Amino acid sequence: QVQLEESGGGLVQPGGSLELSCAATGNINSIVHMGWYRQTPGKQRELVAVMDKEGAINSAWSMKDRFTISRDNAKNTVHLRLTNLKPEDTAVYICAAMGVYETGLAGAGDYWGQGIQVTVSS
Repeated sequence: QVQLEESGGGLVQPGGSLELSCAATGNINSIVHMGWYRQTPGKQRELVAVMDKEGAINSAWSMKDRFTISRDNAKNTVHLRLTNLKPEDTAVYICAAMGVYETGLAGAGDYWGQGIQVTVSS
């Protein structure tokens, strides 16, 4: 079973920065996509940024100039640097690992973290 552990959220003032981290643990051979989504009450989960293992990025157009995703394939970690944060960025940020190939299992699975709160407020 794969688990995703997120860290780095919290309260930040408008214009501030945060870095979120996510580590995938378990008997993992490889992960095709790792990245971040976010969700606010009453709204659908939305893509923030996802990176494949070759480094190609799919990110939300409205956030790509302020948020930077990076990934360490050897450590099965993904990071999200958030800069110039705005109150509307307040959300639960959720780590995702998709296309996870595990030792001894056929096929690939998708996994989600529990989410970490980011609050942007003065």
